[in-house]
Amino acid sequence: MFTGIVQEIGIVEEAKSLNGGGMEFRISCSFADTCHVDESIAVNGACHTVTAFGPNTFTVQSVEETLRKTSMGDLQKGTEVNLERSLTLQKGIEGHLVQGHVDITGTISSMEKEETGWLIGVEYPDEFSNMIVGRGSITMEGISLTIAREEGNEFVVAIIPYTWEHTNLHTKKIGDKVNLEFDVIGKYVVKYLANLDKGKA
Repeated sequence: MFTGIVQEIGIVEEAKSLNGGGMEFRISCSFADTCHVDESIAVNGACHTVTAFGPNTFTVQSVEETLRKTSMGDLQKGTEVNLERSLTLQKGIEGHLVQGHVDITGTISSMEKEETGWLIGVEYPDEFSNMIVGRGSITMEGISLTIAREEGNEFVVAIIPYTWEHTNLHTKKIGDKVNLEFDVIGKYVVKYLANLDKGKA
């Protein structure tokens, strides 16, 4: 479990394909030497398990299903990634409850610089429109954000300067994929109501 508050920007030092499918990533960050094998770390919002670590880097693997559901397959050496270590009982929930289970990828459709921040528009598959609620929470690239407005199969989020500078959003451009995780409570409500309609609840 995570909060959607990015702790640090990591750098992909190595990205390689694994025999039989999947990929392995070696990522540098300041806390690598305090990691442990089996630790959960969200990389661009996708929960991964640490398989190895050293003084400056840790290693994770993405299986085929992760590559299908996320943008992890697009990562290359030198790519900046958002990192968050898993939530502990001593840590405040400053964003919202995030599972690190990416639902789909969206595509950046617009980026508008305002006086004090940025507006980023994201297109997503229309069948997920019941998961998007104006002023509701969404996780994008592992960042807990509030939906500023929605229209059709596109939503807009407002990015403050601190978030712009301290996440990988400043590296994005129109057409880039972003990992999206919908609010977990909202997903259960939608599923419950769907089952009501089918007479299953």
